[in-house]
Amino acid sequence: MAEGENTAAGNGQATEGNDQQFFVQKIYLKDLSFESPQAPDIFTRDDWKPEINVQVGNNATRLSDAAFETELTITVTATVDEKTIYLAEVQYGGVFTIKGFDDVTRRQLLGAYCPTLLFPYIRETVGDLVMKGGFPQMVLQPINFDALYAQHEQQQRAAQADEAPDARPN
Repeated sequence: MAEGENTAAGNGQATEGNDQQFFVQKIYLKDLSFESPQAPDIFTRDDWKPEINVQVGNNATRLSDAAFETELTITVTATVDEKTIYLAEVQYGGVFTIKGFDDVTRRQLLGAYCPTLLFPYIRETVGDLVMKGGFPQMVLQPINFDALYAQHEQQQRAAQADEAPDARPN
């Protein structure tokens, strides 16, 4: 290896000449709720095909200079004939060290990469909740958080452009 050549540490540690750091400090269940308002009557129906609605939300908060919390919330609502059969809401949090990245990259890490890391935990928890509630297995499909983040950023830019004063001369 040539003198002065850097290699990636692979564990989030900064290498010589690279002061960027990304660590997962903690992943934890933050909130959990399951409701089945039509039980036990729903279990006596032979032919029910629920309509499933999945809502996704995430939020990031700075905890200290280099520590951030990302929260990912998934709400799954199953309805039959406009009646809620079950509602499962799961929120996971993660504490991440993010240091040495520019603002744009840091926002992308918090808005897309961190939720991607949290999603498998939520998928498993939602699936377990629904099955323990007596319902058929619920498998959350993969979510492209990069695309959702890009869409959010585009909406933010459009909103800012709409709010900007008209710059044309009179």
